[in-house]
Amino acid sequence: MATAISKKTPSVTQRATLVTQREVTPTSPSSDGIDEADKTLEAMGYTPVFKREFSNWSSFSFAMSISGVYGSLMSTWIYGLQAGGAAAIMWSWVLGGAGAWALALSLAELSSAYPSSGAMYFTLKFLAPEDQVPILCWISGYINLVGTITGSAATEYASSQMLLAAVSITSNFSYIPTTHHVVAVMALLTVVHASINMLPTVWLNRLASGYVVFHVSVLVGACACLLAQKNNKHTVAYAFTDFQPSSGWSPPGFAFLFGCLTPAWIMTSADSTARIAEEAKDPSRIVPKAIANATTFTYIIGFLFNLVLVLCMGDPLDLVKSPSGQPVAQLFFNAMGRGPAIFFTLCGFIVMNFVAIPGIQSGSRTIFAFARDDLIPLSRVWRRISRRSQTPVAAVWLYAALEITVNLLGLASDTAISAVFNVCTVALNISYLIPIVCKLWYGRFERGPWHLGRASVPLNVVAVAWNGFMAVVFFFPTKLPVTPENMNYAVVVFLFVTLFAVGFWFTHGKHFYTGPRNSAVQTQRGFEMTMSRGM
Repeated sequence: MATAISKKTPSVTQRATLVTQREVTPTSPSSDGIDEADKTLEAMGYTPVFKREFSNWSSFSFAMSISGVYGSLMSTWIYGLQAGGAAAIMWSWVLGGAGAWALALSLAELSSAYPSSGAMYFTLKFLAPEDQVPILCWISGYINLVGTITGSAATEYASSQMLLAAVSITSNFSYIPTTHHVVAVMALLTVVHASINMLPTVWLNRLASGYVVFHVSVLVGACACLLAQKNNKHTVAYAFTDFQPSSGWSPPGFAFLFGCLTPAWIMTSADSTARIAEEAKDPSRIVPKAIANATTFTYIIGFLFNLVLVLCMGDPLDLVKSPSGQPVAQLFFNAMGRGPAIFFTLCGFIVMNFVAIPGIQSGSRTIFAFARDDLIPLSRVWRRISRRSQTPVAAVWLYAALEITVNLLGLASDTAISAVFNVCTVALNISYLIPIVCKLWYGRFERGPWHLGRASVPLNVVAVAWNGFMAVVFFFPTKLPVTPENMNYAVVVFLFVTLFAVGFWFTHGKHFYTGPRNSAVQTQRGFEMTMSRGM
């Protein structure tokens, strides 16, 4: 990989000269003792501005927190439940999870070769022909940004719903959460999470290190308590064979595909860990390992948690009609009583907070990476680095503001907010498939220290085929006949985003945007990342 990069970038001496011309102080001295990861980053065209604090463990914990399988499964379990009950839940996880796992491994391999906060968007600089890089990066970047923002917004919204579900259970369901309550709590939580992300990377690293311990403890505790308390359990055969179609689709088995939205939503943000590559100590090894290990663990533990929930769920129709709006919380209540249900629902709320905090960190690094390449408006503002925390604080608050703005659609209607949330998985997956297809098609890929070996191409093909197919399925309405209330407007949102990105390219981007920066372009344009003084 180093050889391939050196052909396209200046020498180490030239890069050192470029560093002294900017106002940003590198995190490592530009001498012979410079960190190897920083040397690689400079060779790819960027000055290091973050402190490298994330280790193997904290990166793995960060990746696990992004999936947040316990809380995320609680908030998305309704998809499989409505798709056909027990069998739809289990088989959609097995098949859909396998497709998401293949995609995550493919992303891990790319992140090892080209470790940068730009993540998959940035890899196109090396995977696509030079003349195609600008437009591919522009469109992929905007689609990815929309998917990232809507995914984080959905997490904040789900956190709010989970907290209010616990309140509802506490009141014996006399309190029914309203949309206005959910949105108000969501906005408050988003501000809290953004405030935490103003901390220096060393503190974010310490916070991330504890996520996985709490997360796994809650998962094991919930499963043990459910299996111990529930008397009338379903059988394993029931879990894999009981299918109750109610979607109206023909053949009825097609409906189970809608349940695949659960594993896709939980495992689709695998590249979030790649976005903190410039804060990891040895990103070309640590980041892909964290992605691969966390996704594999999530796939396995998610399967087991799903199985326990199905065995103990009782009548699935009772869960769908839960007044709290949270079927898993209702399951806890039915199986264990009010006290344990409140406790485990609040644990889900805490886990979702552990998803939201690193989600803002990851999303703000995406905005920072796009801003330093002048991909988004007012880039000079969003690429500023705080002198106090050495993090992109302005990007953090922009990202938080965008999350709140998206969630305000919930005040309009449940259909509107559902369309935005549904587009998250499709937008992210398509932005991931673009670099993977370029890798397979153009043959320009130079693998990094962590790679898939002979399994690379087969896994890439599976990832592209499955996730491309599911991107189409997730645009279908989940029930027939279609009405204005059950119509899936995600396709409308996605088309709007795509047309906006393409239109913005032809009216604006094509006149100045040349793709991810390289050192020569930075020198010619006098590019600098200004350190903000008031933060």
